[in-house]
Formats: sequence, structure tokens, C-alpha cells
Amino acid sequence: MDWQDRIIVDPKILVGKPVIKGTRLAVEFVVGLLAQNWSEGEILRNYPGVTREDIIACLQYAASLLKAEKIYPFESAQV
Repeated sequence: MDWQDRIIVDPKILVGKPVIKGTRLAVEFVVGLLAQNWSEGEILRNYPGVTREDIIACLQYAASLLKAEKIYPFESAQV
């Protein structure tokens, strides 16, 4: 499964935040629920339009952003 099949970015939906296709649920919202210790089952029960594959796609999307993140070490000037 490829997250691009389930996650879309449309400026007309939530000001362009990545959302689960066919919903107004932002990826950051779903990842936040998981970070708050919501189980997959709780998410599926509370958001009937969401599937297990959608939840996995949200995590894959987040992982791909973190993987692409560049870190530039910053050395502060000593006074």
C-alpha cells in the first residue's frame, strides 16, 4: 500500500493540510490521536469513514516527512 493513494492535499480542504481522501480528517489529527494512546479500534469506532489502511497511510505519510527532514547543526557563537 502506498500512502499517496489515501492521503491528499487540496487547498480547498482544511486550507491544504494533508487529509484522508474523502474525509476532512487531517493526518496530524489521526497521528495525534495515536500519540494520545487511542487504539486503532477506538479511531475506527469514532470515525466510521476511516479504515485501518487510512490509519497506516497517515503513519506512512508522517514517516516519509521525517525521513526527508534535513538537520543542519548550528554552532552558537561563544561570547
